[in-house]
Amino acid sequence: MAVPFCLMNGDGQGAPRGVGSGRQSIFSTFGAEAETLAGLTWWMTAGAVVIFVAVATLIVMALRARRNAITHQQGMRLVLWAGGIVPTVVLLSLLVSTLPQMRPIAIAPGDLRVTVEGEQFWWRIRYRPPGAAELVTANELRIPVGRTVALELEAGDVLHSFWVPGLAGKMDMVPGRTNTLVVRATRAGRFRGQCAEFCGLSHALMAFDVIAMEPAAFDRWLAERRGPARDGAATEAGARVFAAYGCAACHAVRGTNAAGTIGPDLTHIGARATLGAGILPMDADHLRRFVKDAPAVKPGARMPAYPHMTNDDATAIARWLESLT
Repeated sequence: MAVPFCLMNGDGQGAPRGVGSGRQSIFSTFGAEAETLAGLTWWMTAGAVVIFVAVATLIVMALRARRNAITHQQGMRLVLWAGGIVPTVVLLSLLVSTLPQMRPIAIAPGDLRVTVEGEQFWWRIRYRPPGAAELVTANELRIPVGRTVALELEAGDVLHSFWVPGLAGKMDMVPGRTNTLVVRATRAGRFRGQCAEFCGLSHALMAFDVIAMEPAAFDRWLAERRGPARDGAATEAGARVFAAYGCAACHAVRGTNAAGTIGPDLTHIGARATLGAGILPMDADHLRRFVKDAPAVKPGARMPAYPHMTNDDATAIARWLESLT
């Protein structure tokens, strides 16, 4: 299944709603660690080019030189300097200059901690701000600009790998183990992340959005999302159908009797930009398709198909979910 990908420069709030909205590139950095890595990459690339040109020049000079153009002593001196002293000085300089930049970002007790758990094939995200209640969402990670955030990476089933090229380096997610990736966003925007470890049939369809927000906007968002979902009266029929098909056994919707934990939390699903872990636009039509036959959209997904579900019932559920903002 081909997934379209587009570039944009949204501010993280009014970003276009669509598949793959945001940048997924090591050249579009928005994190302190990624910026450091990009800087090192450019410097080392420039150094490699200089060394290549120097070596190529020496080769050309050697091929064109007359026989016995230099003495044995001059040749040994060239080997000493070009083959020993210069490489040693260059490599030592690289080591001394890069070691301080490899130091991880320090995490303080009062910093935000976010647990990201890889599932087949979606992302469970738990925000654990100091002194406040936990907030559970899915498939969309929001972080405040300029603040240190500890991402505690876990896996619920098989190996996954968390990778947001513009934010930081990739890190594996191993069942039974918690790996911590400390990040700090440097500018606002919507960016894209991806699972970078083969985890099953829909590995390539396991993406997510990262929205870096100004601190005040993030605090407001976090406070709002702790409340129950807001839905319209016209979609109450969809809530009844949702309950009738037993969807509450796997999914939670705060403010209703749905409290399942097997699948993604759907409390504010209508406010997310994408569906199915970054592979589809969030609208009623795609929701209907996913609700009725998730494995057809995402092969290997643990959500069962409902061949007996009527299109009217699937549409009612989709419209209700879309209204949960």
